[in-house]
Amino acid sequence: MKAVEFQGGKVAYQVKGKGNKIVLLHGFCEDHRVWDNFQSDLLEENHRVLTIDLPGFGQSTCLPSPSIAAMAEAVNVVIEALKFSSFILIGHSMGGYVSLAYAERYPEKLLGLGLFHSHSYADPEDKKDLRTKSIHFIEQYGHILFVKQLIPKLFTTNYGRSNAFLLDKLIYRAAKFEAQGITGALKAMRDRIDRSAVLSQVPCPVLFIIGKQDGAIPHNTSIAQTHLPKTASIHLLDKVAHMGMFEAERHTQKIIRDFAVFCVNQT
Repeated sequence: MKAVEFQGGKVAYQVKGKGNKIVLLHGFCEDHRVWDNFQSDLLEENHRVLTIDLPGFGQSTCLPSPSIAAMAEAVNVVIEALKFSSFILIGHSMGGYVSLAYAERYPEKLLGLGLFHSHSYADPEDKKDLRTKSIHFIEQYGHILFVKQLIPKLFTTNYGRSNAFLLDKLIYRAAKFEAQGITGALKAMRDRIDRSAVLSQVPCPVLFIIGKQDGAIPHNTSIAQTHLPKTASIHLLDKVAHMGMFEAERHTQKIIRDFAVFCVNQT
C-alpha cells in the first residue's frame, strides 16, 4: 500500500483500476481489506476504486486527537495527493460518518454520496454511554476480547453460523489493530455532531443501503434520514444485518454500480 503523511503519522491507501472514481471507506474495527472481493465488480466495470485505511486501523497510524472531522481531513489528504477532482464517496458504518463530515467540508467534490449501513445523526445518550463503557472495557480487559464479542453481532445469526471462517478472519484482523486506534474511534463516534443537515444541503445524489436486520443501527434511525436529500436512492435489504458487502455481496455490488452510473450521468 501507498501512504501520505498526516498529523505526524501516515494514512495508507490503495487505488486500482481506471475510469470513474469511487472512494470506499470502511467501518469500525475494519480496514481497506473489507472491500477486497466487493470492489472486483466495480473494477470490471471500468471504475477507479480508492480504498483507505482510516486513522487507527490497518496500516494507518492513530490520530493524536481522534475525531470524525479529523478522519475526513485524513481522507482529503489522500484525495489531494491523487488529484481526484470529483468522485463518488461510499462509507460503511463509521465510514459513513466520515463521509458525511467530508461532504460537509467538500461538497463540491462529490458526484455522489453513499451511506452503507450508516446514518447522519449524533449518538443518543444511551449509545454514548455504551461507547464509553466499551472504552473502559478495552482499557481494563484489552481489545481482543472486545472484538471477539463485537464482530459476530454485525451479522445475522444464520449468516454467522454458515460463515464462521469469515467471522474468524475479521476477528483476527481486528485483533491486530492497536487498542488506541479502537478506543480513539469509539471516542470519535461518541462525540460526533449531528450532520443530518448535510443530507439536505449536499447537491449530489445520496445512496442509502439499509439492512432490515441491522442490530447496530435502529431501523427507524436509518429510515428517518432518507427523505432529507433532494435526490435519494433507497435500498432496504431483507435478511441482511450490518455487513451487506458480505451478506448480500452481489446485490450491494449492483446497487453501487447502478448508483455510480446514475451519478456520472447527472454531470
